[in-house]
Formats: sequence, structure tokens, C-alpha cells
Amino acid sequence: MWKFARTLAVAATLLGHAAAFAQTPAVAPNYDAAWNKSVGGNDNGMRSYVFVLLTTGPKRMPDGPERTKMFEGHFANIGRLAAEKKLVVAGPMDGVDGWRGMFVFASTDIEEVKKLVATDPVIINGEMVAQYHRYFASAGLMAINEIHTAITKK
Repeated sequence: MWKFARTLAVAATLLGHAAAFAQTPAVAPNYDAAWNKSVGGNDNGMRSYVFVLLTTGPKRMPDGPERTKMFEGHFANIGRLAAEKKLVVAGPMDGVDGWRGMFVFASTDIEEVKKLVATDPVIINGEMVAQYHRYFASAGLMAINEIHTAITKK
């Protein structure tokens, strides 16, 4: 009798767990469907991007006014692409193994991103070269530029 009761209890527990898994999961309490749609998120708040790794190129421009001008153009290009909502995140790397910087673009089309990156003076001058990779991450990255603008004092 004891074995039967124990078997029945285990079966009831397993059926209870199966029923819990079969239920439709509740929507997260802070979910904002309109915001998710505006940033291109899926039901998990994720989306596809193109990640670009900038590495040391074949032609280092010598120190001086031309190098300064090239990097001013690089930063202006970053600003332009961010303002156009094409560039989501950009930043320098530590230089280890030739890794100089990175971009994340709000696109899934590597060919389109190659055209955008080709407008950058560090690429044009051979200071850096780009590697392109598909990237899947939080759609919340799309809000980074707006947040950055709000927290930048200068």
C-alpha cells in the first residue's frame, strides 16, 4: 500500500509540473510592446546587428596634423552614423593583438555595413581594417545613443 501511495504522489507531482510547463507563460510585468517594436525586438527583447571589429591596418599614418585630421574625421563619421541611427555602439579597444575598436550597427546586412564603414577615414587611409560578424543581442542597445546624449555633460 505504501509503495502505491508513494507512486501516486510522485505521479501527481510530475503531472503538476507538466501542467505548469504546458501553461502559457505570463508576459513580463514591465513589458512595453510599443517600445519593443520601436527597437525591433523579438518576444525575448533581442534583435540582430552587425558587429565590426577594427584592427590595425597596413598603413599607420605618421603623427602630425594629417593623423589628427584623420581621427577627427573618424569621430565625426561615428557621430554622423549614430545620428542617422545606423551606428548603435562604438568604442576603442585596448590594442592587444591589434584590436583597435568596435562598432555595432543596427543592420543585418553585412554588405550595407561594409559601405557605411568604408566612409570612415581610418579605413580609407589604411590605419585600420574591419572584420564583420553577425551579432545577436538585446534590442535595448538601440536606446544607447539616446541615453548617452542624456548623460553627456560636454
